[in-house]
Amino acid sequence: MRNAHLRESRPLWFHPQQHRGGGRGMGQGMGMGMGMRKNFPPQLQHKLRNAARNEITEHMIYRRVAGRMRHGSNREILERIAAQEKNHYEQWRAMLGEDVAPSWWKVRLFSLLARFLGLSFSLRLMEKGESLAGQVYGEIGKDIPEALEVMEDEQRHEQELLGLINERVLQYVSSFVLGLNDALVELTGALAGLTLALRETHLIATVGLITGIAAALSMSAAEYLSTKEEKGKNALQAGAMTGVAYLITVILLIMPYFFISNAIAALCATLAIALIIIFCFTFYISVARRIPFGQRFLEMAAISMGVATINFFIGFAVKQWFGIE
Repeated sequence: MRNAHLRESRPLWFHPQQHRGGGRGMGQGMGMGMGMRKNFPPQLQHKLRNAARNEITEHMIYRRVAGRMRHGSNREILERIAAQEKNHYEQWRAMLGEDVAPSWWKVRLFSLLARFLGLSFSLRLMEKGESLAGQVYGEIGKDIPEALEVMEDEQRHEQELLGLINERVLQYVSSFVLGLNDALVELTGALAGLTLALRETHLIATVGLITGIAAALSMSAAEYLSTKEEKGKNALQAGAMTGVAYLITVILLIMPYFFISNAIAALCATLAIALIIIFCFTFYISVARRIPFGQRFLEMAAISMGVATINFFIGFAVKQWFGIE
């Protein structure tokens, strides 16, 4: 019954002898440059062309990123994915009967992101944006179900390969999170309390900076001693990651107090910066580790803002109690 249905639904440009290759040989079996493009509806031609451009673009990205790496498991994985993307492109090119150029701006952008923000984040962000491929597979699958099955299998294989990438930076994310979370919670709370207790922005910034540097060194030392007990991690790197994350967060949070004379306005700017930091870091982690974004962002934001609010009123109470003007 399946074969009878396929015979009835096959379009004019489908040739059984060309499709018989299937799987990885599909691009070759369908025939290159057969002039099949003229038999496609214009809308489907456009989608196929975009799909081909997407595949050849990703092939170039994977190949370029792999070329910058030393020989090892990560490079082998990227080269295998690049070969799969090239195979996808050849399949669409066979159907179109024409070459399609890659989007060079995407090649440059994601190559740059991979260099500075890591493989896991940049490549998963790229794969996350592939809504177009699903639409094209749906269209072409109405006429060639086998083609749809092959493409879905290969995409699933790509995701499995991406999951095998072992990236050093992600091994120390927990240390970075520790420094960032502690700085956000402790310093936003401290600055909120100091804002009402002192009111002088430069004095608040100075006290906050001294407190932040001392806390960064303390947290770095604590993480170093803690990680020394764990196997497979470099304690010095873990401690440095915690300290650097804490210090960067401290500098960003106290900056408004150096440039804004009104203490309440400076506090509002600090809280806005804290939310931006939480948003950016949560987005990075959610993409790199494939975890839900919304719940994690709301949790971190609620803790930081909650502590800041409590300390704001503590600062007010201290000011009233000691009569600070």
